Amino acid sequence: MSQEGYRKPVPIPTPETQFYWDKCKEHELWVQRCDSCNHPFFYPRFHCPQCLSAEVSWFKTSGKATLWTYMINHRPVPGFEEDTPYAIAVVQLEEGPKMLTNIVGIENTPDNLVLDMPLEVVFEDATDEIAIPKFKPAG
Repeated sequence: MSQEGYRKPVPIPTPETQFYWDKCKEHELWVQRCDSCNHPFFYPRFHCPQCLSAEVSWFKTSGKATLWTYMINHRPVPGFEEDTPYAIAVVQLEEGPKMLTNIVGIENTPDNLVLDMPLEVVFEDATDEIAIPKFKPAG
């Protein structure tokens, strides 16, 4: 699959994020943990944001999360026109880190987007190399 049919922006992996995107391509959600202070974190980086240790490793998450906060966008940027209205959300992974994402599989209205609602990760295959994690209501 090329990006030809995919109109949304596609992430460009960096050395810090390449492993993350490789795992997303396999439809697995991985985050990092500090080997010194045991702090789990997201977004990928070479140092722990809590203690600044360079001793970090990756682990596979459960893919479960809760809705922490969101906003509903009614004025899409190019590529998102067919998704309007859509939620730009922050979810908290079961393992602790928060991540920015979209909520799919449900009409994005305030009545449907209940804070703390259980979610699970799904992946949108954007290209042959990039799958984007999004979240849908659990179950």
